[in-house]
Amino acid sequence: MYDMTIQLHTDSGKCLYEQIYEYVRREIREGKLLHGEKLPSTRSLAEHLQVSRSTVDFAYEQLLSEGYIEAIPYKGYFVCRIEELFRLQSGQAAVAAACPQKENKEYRYDFSPNGIDMSGFPFGTWKRINRNILTYGNKELFAQGDPQGDWDLRVTIGRYLHASRGVNCGPEQIIIGAGNDYLLMLLEKILGRHVRVAMENPTYKRAYRILHSFAYPIVSVDMDAYGMRADSLRESDAAAAYVMPSHQFPTGTVMPIGRRTELLKWANEAKGRYLIEDDYDSEFRYKGKPVPSLQATDISGTVIYIGTFSKSIAPAIRVSYMVLPHDLLKRYEQNCYFYSSTVSRIDQRILNQFISEGYFERYLNKARKIYREKHDTMLELLKPFMDKFTVSGENAGLHLLLTAKNGMTEEELLTLARQKGVRVYGISDAYITAGKESRGGTVLLGYGGLTLSQIQEGIAILKQVWL
Repeated sequence: MYDMTIQLHTDSGKCLYEQIYEYVRREIREGKLLHGEKLPSTRSLAEHLQVSRSTVDFAYEQLLSEGYIEAIPYKGYFVCRIEELFRLQSGQAAVAAACPQKENKEYRYDFSPNGIDMSGFPFGTWKRINRNILTYGNKELFAQGDPQGDWDLRVTIGRYLHASRGVNCGPEQIIIGAGNDYLLMLLEKILGRHVRVAMENPTYKRAYRILHSFAYPIVSVDMDAYGMRADSLRESDAAAAYVMPSHQFPTGTVMPIGRRTELLKWANEAKGRYLIEDDYDSEFRYKGKPVPSLQATDISGTVIYIGTFSKSIAPAIRVSYMVLPHDLLKRYEQNCYFYSSTVSRIDQRILNQFISEGYFERYLNKARKIYREKHDTMLELLKPFMDKFTVSGENAGLHLLLTAKNGMTEEELLTLARQKGVRVYGISDAYITAGKESRGGTVLLGYGGLTLSQIQEGIAILKQVWL
């Protein structure tokens, strides 16, 4: 792939990373970048455009989070297959049905559940920390570091997790990796192959695909209003269960203490059982007391805790962390000691300073305020929908769910919105086994990446076509 020539304008009012993101997105949507085509590396494109590498990183990570591109380890970034939009020509419906034509239609409003708001990110602070670290001759940062990640960063993450999520661990139990994908790969080496894994249905489909690619037998376990059902889990004959108790994706369910206790009891009923806790979206809660992690109430060492900074800081911060129980830590030391850390030591040092000096906490508080305002605005705008729809998943995370009570199907909701240039997301894509989603038309409305005015305008259009 050749480097892309993108005209960047410093006086346009848009950040450079946003201009790069919009250019690549447009090229993909217009078919100028084809499915499977490799994008230039972040380093190469940054040098070509004469911008910082972090600028390109931010653009690529936004494209990655929205599904326009995918990252293949050790190979690079590649264009994903995106939904094709078709248009029936007037008077030629039969012909068009047989030979549909592509419609290069830009969505005016995209309610992606993966979108985030970078408007409050302290770019200047991040840049200054980066510059200072490189200026003062930290030669050791260019040497190979600890496979688990730098000790100082693990200490800092451990302190943060204990204070914010109640996680009990020492820095020796923490493994730092470039994204959850890498950590799940490590987990496969630690747990061993062919371990039967139970997953909530619906679930975070990317995690399902990764675990499935490792030849794990995956069994779906139905949910109720409290999360994964413990009785169904017992019937699954699984040895591990992948759960999101703090804010389940995509349902938004917050698992109560009673159900958490049931799952911990299941894990303790047989040797070698584990709960894999993905602490998804746990930083963003807008009502009630903070909910501690499942790991915080685990006294038997059965919970494997996984988290990331991708949403709490930025998608380009490819830093995730995994906390292992002591018995699995021994397996890691025996079987995975030769895997090098996948996170640059420079990035680790920057992140450590960003957190330890209080910048992260201040930014997170600002982000919560921004997202809370968007969340409250969405709920207010959705009040006229209440006669025909049910709203759920509120008070946490970065998306809401809307379920039709009038018999409208998911496909009808998606089509009506798409025809008016609004993109919403059906819940059916999150199901491991088909059939459950047909009980009612449910769509996800993400608000993280939209401005308040975009939310208002987008919901107004949905009101016209759905009510």
